[in-house]
Amino acid sequence: MEEKVGELWHKLITRAADAQHPKAAVYLHDLRKTLGIFFRALGGDSGLQLEIADATSNLSRRNLLQRIAGSNTKIQLAWRDENALKLPASIAWFEDPALNTDLYYWLACLAAVPDDAVDGPQTIHWFARNQAMVLNALEHFPGIRPRYQRLVNAHLLQRPDTGKLKGEDAEAELGIQQALKSPGSIQHIPYTRYPPQPVPLWLHPDPPLTGGSQREAEDSDSASAGDSREIEEMAKRQAERVEEPESERGLITVRMENIFTMGEFVNVDRGTEDEDDMDRAENVARELDKLSVSKNARASKNKLKFDLDLPSAESDDTVLSDGILLPEWDWKKQQLLPNRCRIVQMIADDAEPCPLPAHLTRTAKRLRDQFQAITPARTWHNRQMDGQDIDIDAYLRFIADRTAGHKVAAENLYREMRSGARDLACLLLADLSLSTDAHINDNYRVIDVIRDSLYLFAESLNATGDRFSMLGFSSRRRNPIRVHQLKNFDETYNATIRGRINAIKPGYYTRLGAGIRHASELLKNQGSSNQLLLILTDGKPNDLDQYEGRYGIEDTRQAVIEARQMGLQPFCVTIDSKGNDYLPHIFGNGAYVVVRNPEQLPRELPRLYALLTRD
Repeated sequence: MEEKVGELWHKLITRAADAQHPKAAVYLHDLRKTLGIFFRALGGDSGLQLEIADATSNLSRRNLLQRIAGSNTKIQLAWRDENALKLPASIAWFEDPALNTDLYYWLACLAAVPDDAVDGPQTIHWFARNQAMVLNALEHFPGIRPRYQRLVNAHLLQRPDTGKLKGEDAEAELGIQQALKSPGSIQHIPYTRYPPQPVPLWLHPDPPLTGGSQREAEDSDSASAGDSREIEEMAKRQAERVEEPESERGLITVRMENIFTMGEFVNVDRGTEDEDDMDRAENVARELDKLSVSKNARASKNKLKFDLDLPSAESDDTVLSDGILLPEWDWKKQQLLPNRCRIVQMIADDAEPCPLPAHLTRTAKRLRDQFQAITPARTWHNRQMDGQDIDIDAYLRFIADRTAGHKVAAENLYREMRSGARDLACLLLADLSLSTDAHINDNYRVIDVIRDSLYLFAESLNATGDRFSMLGFSSRRRNPIRVHQLKNFDETYNATIRGRINAIKPGYYTRLGAGIRHASELLKNQGSSNQLLLILTDGKPNDLDQYEGRYGIEDTRQAVIEARQMGLQPFCVTIDSKGNDYLPHIFGNGAYVVVRNPEQLPRELPRLYALLTRD
């Protein structure tokens, strides 16, 4: 009975303390696509992605009901950093859902104002800076003014009553309300013991630093693990690495996708008999401001986990060349830094030659038949120095000239049947990073569908006679970037090549810019009039260092620009369901495709090639 009463009391007091309107809530995932278009249409940085803002501590004074209920301790406000535009997962400030929708669009508009459009340094006080951004937004986009005015009028009714405040608190609140009504009219508010009540129409006064740049691992699902879950609609969190507790049993770790989004460490010994279930673990991950992770090899039945098992040095392929230096683009300095990355070329010499896997035989035969149909027909080439047959026309012309007394050489009197090979070269660059060890279902990992894709791709191109090469790559910081030679342009596709494909395995990380630059250099030397660079990947560019986030995206974008300047045609194929968030910025519209069902990749890749190379 006590528990029932307590539960009812908790619900009652929490509902009474909640100043928001859950029934009128509008959710970011419903507006993400249109907000992204809106933000970029207003001139917002095309390299920024739309992400969920982390809930940060609310340090302003809470009323009595909120203190009793223990609510309103966290709040979601919008902000913009070098990697993303952060917006609340949901907005329920107003009773009218239309106003909550308007607030999303207003915040996107406010964030679209470039930094250099706001007078003063970045360190200017948040109060003055937000007003300057509002003024610039209204000046650059006057059509947004009616929406802003509706939001101000509705929010002013929610602000604290200045008549019930005292001293500096009242003065600060009056200043905020005046600034909302007339942006730029007041530049300073007095210091108060507690920060003023949050202003949802402005950007975050002191946004947290996320741990994205400190990411130290990639996604991976261990085959030996039990149930696991990816936490959806969760913002990136601050993170730190810590040592494992001194015990035989340790704290459960988390999924590798969110290594940089994990938080607070408690040095306790928690046995498997006392493990939290999946829902509780997810709730804890959502609540913590900062998450810390440590290595723990102990398996758990249910967990949010990561796997740091990396390929051992003994399993490395034979090194072909380890001295290729490449530049890297520093987007903050807007310059290409020379000799920043080192390429190590490798080959699996000990890979056993093998036949095409039985489960691909039928599909491969169908693809070969289809690709042979697009192969240019075999034709006779006349007036050859040597050949299969005499060119009658050339021979009669030669006899007639000799009979007429002309001195002509007895050459170019033959003809030869040749295939009408296309003037085309293609290089396929496959991402072999650690994340490819993740499972897509009970039977297949990402690396398995990549392997099958390479098999069918090679079978198809071998049927056309098109010249092609295949490389796999992964990185561990900028030195080294390991490039695995699967087939070069001069090799014939055979059982040895299939053996190398069969030997591919998950590697390290994805320094994609370096991979593209190296592949571009190899491809441009082929001299073909049509040169296709296919990039096959399962996620964003990333690495252990600053390459995580915006740095890696901008370097990859610059590498694609350089490839196009060489006359190459870069095209990306990804199985990352979130690829549409960042690939348009890297490759541009029409130069990438997202394969929604990874199991379809082996069949779709050859078909994409056929579409890209048709006359």
